[in-house]
Parts: sequence; structure tokens; C-alpha cells
Amino acid sequence: MRLEDLNWMDVEEYLKQDDRLILILGTIEQHGYLSLATDVRIPQVLADAASKSTGVLIAPPVNYGVSPYFATYPGSLPIRLSTFLDTVEDIVRSAYRHGFRRILVLNGHSGNDPAHIRLVELANDLPGLKVAWYAWWESHSVEEVTLHHNLKRYHASWLEAFPFTRVTELPAGEKNPPSYKGQLNAEETRAVFGDGVFGGPYQVAPEIMDEIFTTCLQDVLHLLKF
Repeated sequence: MRLEDLNWMDVEEYLKQDDRLILILGTIEQHGYLSLATDVRIPQVLADAASKSTGVLIAPPVNYGVSPYFATYPGSLPIRLSTFLDTVEDIVRSAYRHGFRRILVLNGHSGNDPAHIRLVELANDLPGLKVAWYAWWESHSVEEVTLHHNLKRYHASWLEAFPFTRVTELPAGEKNPPSYKGQLNAEETRAVFGDGVFGGPYQVAPEIMDEIFTTCLQDVLHLLKF
């Protein structure tokens, strides 16, 4: 159940029964051959699936995130960290004002991680606020799946190549992870990583992707019990 499909009176009625809200944090950035909105689409599909079985309301995603290192890849639209953190805080404060007290953040992008600290600060300031944070690719249960299949996790690789993130045919084979030293700026990042894939197979069997998604969904459903 998405917030944009309701009116304000529907939300008022919802809050009489439930104070949970799913908040998606993504970004618009290069993902090799995958959609520029990959980090929005994955948590959105997870949220929709979880909401279907629980009825928990989903806020519209924060589509823009923190990825200055991809600024030279056309289509990447990073925003400043300060802008992002203030946006997340304002959304949570608004939700809290209406009566939402349990907020599950589905983060789709590692560059957004500093928001985790801002949310802790908010929980200190807003009585009764509980926030859970889930970054699917970092999940221990997802790690177990990847280890079982002898696969490593890389940005824009097989790990994110779900049917709903594909926008073109993917290359066969795999990419050797480039080596580099130090922190790269945007121009250096593009020079090192080329097509934007950080390493590993470009795609794997659909059954493995289904297993990854099912594992993530079970994680989300568990977290919604807080």
C-alpha cells in the first residue's frame, strides 16, 4: 500500500490501527548495464511485496542520494550529503508529527549510510520513535546465499541484476575487479571502473536471483515485527 495511492483521510484511518511506515532511500546513479534507478527499484519492489502481506504503508522513495564518485557518468544525479541528510530528517519529522512511530528504512545505496546516524539522533530527540535500518546487500542472510554459490558481491554486478533492474541485454562472462589505491574522485572512478561494474559475473542463473530476493523479503518481514 503506497502513500501516493491514498488521500489524507485514508492515512488518518490507517494511523488509528498502525503506526508503521516504510521509507525507501535510493539514488540515481550508474549501475553499468542496469537501470540508473537500480538502488530505488530494488527496495521499492521489496517494500511492495512486504506491504502486500502486512498492509504496512510505504512512503514515496527518496530517489536522489549521495554518490559524488559517479558524477562523471551521464545520468547519475547525486545530491550533496548535507541536502540528503536534511531531507531524510524532514521526512521523518513530518511522519512523526502525524503519528508514525515505527519506521523501517529500506536503504538501497551504500552512499546513503550517514543517514543511519542522523536517524539515531532523531530517535534520541523524538519520544517513542523507533527506526529499523535494512541495507539488503549487507544482510548476513544474503551473505550466506552468496557464499553457498561461491559468489562475491560487487556494485552493478550480478547481485543487482534482477529482472526489474535490467534495461538491456547483459554481457556474458565476468569482470576482473580493477585494482586501485586511495580514494578516487569522479574522473578517476570512471577511468578505473570503465563500464561501471566493479567486478564479478554480469549475470547468474534466475534461480539464484530468486533466492536472493526471497531471502531479502524474509528479512524485511522480520524487521516489520518491531
